Amino acid sequence: MVERGRQRLDKVLAHMGFGTRQEVKKLIREKRVEVNGELAKDPGLHVLPGRDHIEVDGEPVEYRQYIYLMLNKPQGVLSATEDRFAPVVVDLLPPEYRAFHPFPVGRLDKDAEGLLLLTNDGKLAHKLLSPKKRVPKTYFAVVSGIVTDEDVEAFRQGVILDDGYRTMPGELKILRSGPESEVELTIYEGKYHQVKRMFEAVGKKVTYLKRIAMGPLMLDKPLKPGDYRELTEDEIKSLQELNPAR
Repeated sequence: MVERGRQRLDKVLAHMGFGTRQEVKKLIREKRVEVNGELAKDPGLHVLPGRDHIEVDGEPVEYRQYIYLMLNKPQGVLSATEDRFAPVVVDLLPPEYRAFHPFPVGRLDKDAEGLLLLTNDGKLAHKLLSPKKRVPKTYFAVVSGIVTDEDVEAFRQGVILDDGYRTMPGELKILRSGPESEVELTIYEGKYHQVKRMFEAVGKKVTYLKRIAMGPLMLDKPLKPGDYRELTEDEIKSLQELNPAR
């Protein structure tokens, strides 16, 4: 019986971005992989990631199970892992990150940009997307039409969308009111095209949309559309420690 937590060597190295399982097997055949100071001969050797010492070409392999990336999603890219007709967010990542099979946490419209969390931590993703958590998401938007205090109050009460659904209360802040208004909106759910549909419910149209925050995570201003970075340990911890809304 294999000790709990042990995995095949070729699977571990593939997960860490050293190539496909076949490419990893070739590394092993070429005697470029060591486990605990001995040459690895069997790709099916079961190792315990984080405890067994693995080296490739003499360099230690630092195993990690999860990755957490902040991406500034550009317009025209889908919040998905694959699509037959359009580029997707994982296409923006190099092979060493794609090897972890990350996925976007939640949706961001194709024509929108801004903060998108990419991870392979399904447990955390489920937590952030759970309606019970009511994780706040804040957007900057340019809106065609004069946004009024009446709109602020309507959003505070929750508006009725085109399908009859009444949204949870949202927090609308007017930054500039005019024929092209600028606003910040915080919502606590993630219905399909929700921000656009909320403004349509009060007779206005969103012409530009950018997500700037999700829970405690704020979009880095230096990150240009298409850029990404790994989250810090403190940022990861802040997401993991989110408590349900009361």
